[in-house]
Amino acid sequence: MTLWRIINSGLVNFIRNLSLAVAAMAIMVVTLTIVLFSLVINDTFSHTINQITSKIDISVYLNDSVSTSQSTQLLSQLRHLPDVASVTYESKDQVLKAYLQQNASNQQLIQAVSETSNPLPATIIIKPVDLNHLGQIKAFLSKPQESALQSDPPSYSGQEKEAIDRITHATNVLQRIGVFAVIIFTVVSVLIIFNTIQMAIFNRRDEIHIMRLLGASTGYIRGPFIVESITYGILAAIISIIIINAAFQASSSTLQASSLGLLDIGYANRFFDNHFIVLLLIQLGLGIVIGAVSSLIATRRYLKFKIR
Repeated sequence: MTLWRIINSGLVNFIRNLSLAVAAMAIMVVTLTIVLFSLVINDTFSHTINQITSKIDISVYLNDSVSTSQSTQLLSQLRHLPDVASVTYESKDQVLKAYLQQNASNQQLIQAVSETSNPLPATIIIKPVDLNHLGQIKAFLSKPQESALQSDPPSYSGQEKEAIDRITHATNVLQRIGVFAVIIFTVVSVLIIFNTIQMAIFNRRDEIHIMRLLGASTGYIRGPFIVESITYGILAAIISIIIINAAFQASSSTLQASSLGLLDIGYANRFFDNHFIVLLLIQLGLGIVIGAVSSLIATRRYLKFKIR
């Protein structure tokens, strides 16, 4: 019964102070929207990096004179390197077949290749664990014994590596900006809710004083104000997730495209839909924590020093 009275009183106070609550909820909506948007965008960029990374490999071209035992030994040594995720061997015939399939539209090229013996070398394709740690693989392939087995220097797509570096850098910058913005707006939210609760306490100072005289506990007096501020957080969380959902729906229908530069709109929308409940719970949790902490600070300070 006591809990119900505290909740009911807090909701009544929220309705009474609705004009004061608008500013507090507006700032909280901005804060929670930035948090939610940062979560979705960060995962989207990570997905983009993984998509590009999966297409990058190192190609090792073998001399035609390399024997089966030599290539097998080289494959075994490469597989034991800690920075190597996987190793695939493609024979001369397999390389030629793949080359013809890739250039199926160029009939002149196909005819020229078919009139000569297979000029393409057998190839070992290496998938690295981390593109930022290729030194060990390069050092191994540069050894005289391994270099003697190669017809040409190893190669990998440098442009794609540069693209990954740019995306990673952009992601890190956006993360730092997002964290900074969240901190700033969180502090502003706490200050506004703090002042809103203090104004509410000031307006009810006579009522609180009477409750003190009648023996009401600090928790019973403080409870309605905490419920009021938690209500700010819950409504702000719901509004923020509605805003993000509307933004993704509008972008998907308006752009009529699956991607916008580095931001894959289609993936971001799917991620938001698939994790809607989790994201909503995160928003509600953050909203409740911000509101409750702000209210606890305000009521503790006022009830401790102002109410006698």
